Amino acid sequence: MSKKNSNLVAIITMCFIFAMISFVTNMAAPFGNIWKGSYEWAGMMGNMMNFAAYLFMGVPAGRLLIKIGYKKTTLAALAVGFIGICIQWLSSRSFLADAAIYVYLLGAFVCGFCVCMLNTVVNPMLNILGGGGNKGNQFIQIGGTLNSLTGTLTPLLVGALIGTVTEKTAMTDVAPLLFIAMAVFAVAFIIISMVRIPEPAQNRAAVEYEHSPWKFRHFALGAVAIFFYVGIEIGIPAQLNFYLSDATEKGAGILENGAAIGGAIAAMYWLLMMVGRAASSAISGKISTKVQLATVSSVALVLVIVAIVLPKSMVISMPGYSVADGFALFRVPAKALFLILCGLCTSIMWGAIFNLAVEGLGKYTEQASGIFMMMVVGGGVMPLIQEFLAKQVSYMGSYWLVVAMLAFILFYALSGCKNVNKDIKID
Repeated sequence: MSKKNSNLVAIITMCFIFAMISFVTNMAAPFGNIWKGSYEWAGMMGNMMNFAAYLFMGVPAGRLLIKIGYKKTTLAALAVGFIGICIQWLSSRSFLADAAIYVYLLGAFVCGFCVCMLNTVVNPMLNILGGGGNKGNQFIQIGGTLNSLTGTLTPLLVGALIGTVTEKTAMTDVAPLLFIAMAVFAVAFIIISMVRIPEPAQNRAAVEYEHSPWKFRHFALGAVAIFFYVGIEIGIPAQLNFYLSDATEKGAGILENGAAIGGAIAAMYWLLMMVGRAASSAISGKISTKVQLATVSSVALVLVIVAIVLPKSMVISMPGYSVADGFALFRVPAKALFLILCGLCTSIMWGAIFNLAVEGLGKYTEQASGIFMMMVVGGGVMPLIQEFLAKQVSYMGSYWLVVAMLAFILFYALSGCKNVNKDIKID
């Protein structure tokens, strides 16, 4: 097989893995709606456990890349993911009684190990296959497009399965989705085991590392930016889903099928992320990553602030997609529209920040990828803080935290991404 064809297979494989990451991750927030009915504190805890795993697995995953290579790390991740989904399914069994919530959280934590390892593999590989720079960002955005597609499907599938959340709603209602996930992991394991994947990290196994990636200022600030970004990406649709699903005065006040509507509207956020990433993948060869990141972070700041200040009484008919009704119009507060539009902005942030942060790292790339994955724990920490603010203040008041995080990302795009440590040896 020629090198060109081999690279094409590797690119397709990495894009497929990117899609799986979102499929697993995006189950946490809608599943939280189920557990929240019995345990008020459990709304974002599944999401928190999923992302907490990154804190423990990020650095070891980077070391695995160097020690056993990209392919074996991927296979190990898929096996771990299958086990995690099985544990989550086990939480639906009635014999567990009050222990079921803790079994579910354990499953979410194990799945977090899986997606952390997969993320550690896919991002540097796509960047390397693209040769770094704008082309590397373009490849990451292509993979991100598929990531957003599965991110779109997951919440609407869960919403369709559970409809309106009641005291009787349980994990058994979403068992079909868990079985699908198990099948996907099993098939993916078989496919990956048969595919040839380049192993650039293995050539570095005996390389001496005089420094740490933390020595690079643009990487260190990028790690903080990714911590905030994942909190933004998860927090915006998750709290919107909770807001629309809440039939009380504190929420949107939708009395019928609130969970289904919330899932349908949240799905549009991920759909717009897919659109944004597809657009970015088309233009990234010509428009710099830095310009793209600065633009979208500025626009997102405006959109979130508008959503916060708009009165709830301003209601519009907004398109959404559900399995039961297909594309339909739902009457929701207008502020939901502005939050959903943020999907166009957050769509390119992951790839852009990663691309800018690892630029010029050379032999430190795998270590940096592992550290980056550790910082993804922000997707668990920041939404949890946002949920706390939502309970103490209001759903919309919690979005001021998102505004602060977006401000930091704008700073990173304008100044923080500059590599001021070019004197460090990277060969």
